[in-house]
Amino acid sequence: MIPFEAFKLRIEKLRSEMDTIARDCGRDPSSVVLLPVTKTHPPEAANYVLRAGLRSVGENRVQEAVEKQTQSDPALRWELIGHLQSNKAKLAAHHFARVQTVDREKLLVALDRAAAEIGKPLAVLLQINAGRDPAKFGAEIEEAPRLLDAALQQKNLRVEGFMTIAPLSDEPAVAEKTFTVLRELRDDLAARFAIDLPELSMGMSGDFAAAIRAGSTQIRVGTRLFGERDAQ
Repeated sequence: MIPFEAFKLRIEKLRSEMDTIARDCGRDPSSVVLLPVTKTHPPEAANYVLRAGLRSVGENRVQEAVEKQTQSDPALRWELIGHLQSNKAKLAAHHFARVQTVDREKLLVALDRAAAEIGKPLAVLLQINAGRDPAKFGAEIEEAPRLLDAALQQKNLRVEGFMTIAPLSDEPAVAEKTFTVLRELRDDLAARFAIDLPELSMGMSGDFAAAIRAGSTQIRVGTRLFGERDAQ
């Protein structure tokens, strides 16, 4: 782990860059939230986040988050940003404030059932493969209306918006197109269903600038804040 002071400086530098990008495209900087991602880093990484004044962390794996939570400040809010198997829905509902990677109806039903059992409304984002990348999880763009309709029928889930991961590419235009596609899809479905879908979780360490310009409300950053991850 890097020293906390080094981490805090990285947070401040990234936040300054985010604010500048937002202002340059006419957005309020406060409309874009930073979600530090602690995947494969020790529990102290999550505690760093709280010490730096942020309240939420992102984790890719359910079991890893469960183990870290026993050694982390209970004030932290955890978001699942990794692929979720339906058989782990109950565990995810117990340990996360929001699941960002809901990409199929079977998972919706499993999460709804789990949330009902513990009497906890669960916030979710629908993951869309907006870049049509065969290497990425997420519902296809054409499936989004049906997935949203199914999500809205679940009594114990609160649909807050969408999430995507851009394809890996050396061409900045690839990420820009992916994020624009998701924003336009969100706008279309919000109007079609006459609901508010405020959240767009898109953008990571290498493409957050394009994401902010396209309308992201949350960027997910790990490596730039904590350094290279341990191999697992």
